[in-house]
Amino acid sequence: MIQYLARRLVLSLVTVMGAVVLSFFLVHLTPGSPGQLILGSGASQEQIDALNDKIGWNESLVSQLTHYLAGAVQGDLGESIIDGHAIGPDLSARLQITGTIAALATLVSAVFGVLIGVVCAVRGGVTDRLINAANGMALSAPPFWIGVVLVYLLAVETSLFPATGYVSPADGLSGWLASITLPVIALAIPGIAIVARTARVSTIQSLAQPHIQMLRSMGTPPWRVLFVHTLRSASVPVVSVLGMQFVAVFTGSIIIEGLFGLPGLGQAASTAVTYHDFPAVEGVVIVASLVVVMVNLVLDALVVLLDPRVRLA
Repeated sequence: MIQYLARRLVLSLVTVMGAVVLSFFLVHLTPGSPGQLILGSGASQEQIDALNDKIGWNESLVSQLTHYLAGAVQGDLGESIIDGHAIGPDLSARLQITGTIAALATLVSAVFGVLIGVVCAVRGGVTDRLINAANGMALSAPPFWIGVVLVYLLAVETSLFPATGYVSPADGLSGWLASITLPVIALAIPGIAIVARTARVSTIQSLAQPHIQMLRSMGTPPWRVLFVHTLRSASVPVVSVLGMQFVAVFTGSIIIEGLFGLPGLGQAASTAVTYHDFPAVEGVVIVASLVVVMVNLVLDALVVLLDPRVRLA
C-alpha cells in the first residue's frame, strides 16, 4: 500500500508542477499587460513600460518562472502587483471559505445521496422510478440556476436567508450558517443526484453477489446484511464519486461565489486573471492544485482500504 501511495504522490507533484507552468504561460499569452490594465488607457507607452519593468513583466519567461518557483518552494507566493498585499495569507483566508463550502456540500451529497440510493435499491418499484425521475431533473439543473431559484424563494420572497454576502464564524455562528446555507444547497443538489444513482446501482449489484445471497439464506438479520456487508461492498464507487464531487465543487466555485458574493478562491482567481496579476494567478493555481491532489491521495487510500484489490491493478 505504501508503494502504491508513493507512486500516486509522485504523480500528484508532477501534476501540480504541470498546472503551475501551464497557467504561467497562459497568463502571459493573454493580450495586454499589467501596466496597461493598472494605468488605464490614459497612460503613455513609456509609463506602461516603466511599470512593467518595475514588476518584472518584461523579463524573460524562463527568468520569471524560475524566480517565482524559487519563492513558492519556500512558501512565499509573492505579492499582488495590483495593490501589493501578500498573496499567501489572503489565499489562506479565502481557502477556508471555498474549502468549507465544498466540504459541506459534499457531506450533504453523501448523506442524502447514499440514503436515497439505498432506498431505491431496496424498495424498487414506484419509489425507485419516482426518485430516479427527480434525480434526472436535479442532474439537468446547473448549480447557478438552482442558486438563482433559491435566492428568489428563500431570500427575496421569504427573507429566510441573506441573498448575498459572507459572515465570518468569528462574527457569529448563526450569521455564518445563514450566509453559507444557500450556496451549500445549490452545490449539493446535483451532487445528491449523482451519488444517489451511484449508490443505487452499487447496492443492487452488491445485493446480487453470491456471498450476500448466502448470508440471506443463512438467516442473517436483514439490517446486518445491508449495513455491514452490502454497503461496504458498494462503498468503493460511492467514495470515488464523492471525491470527484468535492473536486468539481471546489474547482468550479467561481460562478457560485460570484452569485452569492463570497470572498473565496473563485473570486480571487477571477480578479487575478482580469488584471493580469500573475503572482496571484499562480498562487491560486498552486493552492487549488495542492488541495485537489491531496483529496485524490486521501481518496486513493480510502479505496485501497475498502478494496485491497485496487493496489494490484
